[in-house]
Amino acid sequence: MHIHFSLRRAGLAGATSVALLAACGGSQSNDNLPQLGPATGATIASCTSLATGFSFAETSIASAVVVASGALTNAGQPVGEHCLVTGTMKQRVSAVDGQTYAIGFEMRLPKDWSGRYLYQGNGGTDGAIAQASGGFSGGGPLRNGLQLGFAVISSDAGHSSAQNPLFGVDPQARLNYGYQAVGTLTPMAKALIKAAYGKGPERSYFGGTSNGGRHTMVAAARYAQDYDGFLAVSPGFNLPKAAVAQLYGAQQWSTVATTTGTAPNFDLESALPQVERAVLAKAILAKCDALDGLADGLVQDLSACRTAFDLARDVPTCSSARDGTCLTSAQKTVVGNVFAGAKNSKSEALYSRWPYDAGIVQTGWADWKFRNSVRNGRDPVALAYIFSSPPASTVALPSTLDYALKFNMDTDAPKIFATSGIYTESAMSFMTPPNPTSLDAVRQRGAKMIVIHGQADGVFSVDDTAAWYDAVDAKYGGAANSVVRFFRVPGMGHSRGGPATDQFDGLTALVNWVEKGQAPQRIVAGARGAGNAGGENTELPKDWSATRTRPLCPYPLVARYRSGDKEDESSFVCER
Repeated sequence: MHIHFSLRRAGLAGATSVALLAACGGSQSNDNLPQLGPATGATIASCTSLATGFSFAETSIASAVVVASGALTNAGQPVGEHCLVTGTMKQRVSAVDGQTYAIGFEMRLPKDWSGRYLYQGNGGTDGAIAQASGGFSGGGPLRNGLQLGFAVISSDAGHSSAQNPLFGVDPQARLNYGYQAVGTLTPMAKALIKAAYGKGPERSYFGGTSNGGRHTMVAAARYAQDYDGFLAVSPGFNLPKAAVAQLYGAQQWSTVATTTGTAPNFDLESALPQVERAVLAKAILAKCDALDGLADGLVQDLSACRTAFDLARDVPTCSSARDGTCLTSAQKTVVGNVFAGAKNSKSEALYSRWPYDAGIVQTGWADWKFRNSVRNGRDPVALAYIFSSPPASTVALPSTLDYALKFNMDTDAPKIFATSGIYTESAMSFMTPPNPTSLDAVRQRGAKMIVIHGQADGVFSVDDTAAWYDAVDAKYGGAANSVVRFFRVPGMGHSRGGPATDQFDGLTALVNWVEKGQAPQRIVAGARGAGNAGGENTELPKDWSATRTRPLCPYPLVARYRSGDKEDESSFVCER
């Protein structure tokens, strides 16, 4: 029996429109949570005077310059005139490694300001100040934060790209990367906004994807009093555990890789190249695609798919040599082990399981599973220098390949929970949200959170995010949706891409929930076919409409086809 939660279509005109419908159902109507009002805008008084006229403790402003309208563009449209302010905070010389550290930042302050402030969390291991445009929500967003009138800050989280990843030997740099840079920059950013516009922000938001999504969820736990809304996309909120899982996967894949040896000759993708991933994806779709009422290349009902799809039974087994039409028994064992989640020798879970989704065919999935885990060293060096206590010696680290394949799940994996000497916080302390299921501070001030995650994310499992939401929902007696809503994106990889409708406007959805009380019953997502202003997604199946749209439904609801145009989101309802 399906429980029907779909409401009539209202103002959904395009791939990034948001269903702005009042929340219904559940117990949230009885929560009596505060309702925050809308922000009101202002015009910047002076840009260049901020270079010398703004003062804040331990802050150095390097420049404040006017950026003309159209100097930046997004999705083919001009970004309006704004003020670009650059600077640093808390410059210091480390007593540990002798390096000079500072928290670098840039802020972009629109001439015509909406009254809103956005902290843009950035990805990877930080170390670079990404353009503070607020363009992190989905693949090729058609309107970024600056275009929506936000004052946006971006930072390097306290270290430079030249210091990556060795900043991990400095305890304070670790803490800045994990959470303290946010706490340092937030009051300064709000003071700078007040200096620019004559008033501080009336509504403050925090958002990011990947590590930026982690920053967002950490901020909701640590700095809820400073922000009204949180948008976490593809959040790596258990990033150290996920890094361990990547090395576990590398060790599994290495047992069936056909191109071995030493880097760069070692090709882990030979364990499951794209032609064989396509065989696996085809089998997944054969059992799970139509469970939502329409065979359209997307697995909407992951819960039903867990029962319907069986790796051993449904994927052809090679009777002889691998020929691209089957998987060997050994390959199936490895795939099953990886998707079941990383474990130690006692079969104790070290990270989440993963769902089977047809998006595994994408190049990005392979990048995370086969390359970032060994050859380019992203996960090995993060574990070695940033997440382990004590960190690896900077004098001699084995090759990233050797480190990954020799990483011990019994003795090395626990180092992400360890403290030692000057490293007084473990990685699982400084990188993850404390008390992650407690959103009391967020709820009590009327703030809201939206979490969006691709089902084919190759580095952070959407199942981990679902387990987090389930725990939050249990804590609040089934009323988590009064403060947080979680949306899964079928086929989407890490942050974007894959055979997916990955273009969506989560930021507008969040603003409308926070400031108007319009809880998102669905977020409309579009495919980025040929001619898309935000950039074409070349991994879309050829039989999809270039303008296909689908509703992203709040978990645990599923987008189910009812009738009408099979390429249009209005033909789908969000149901159990």
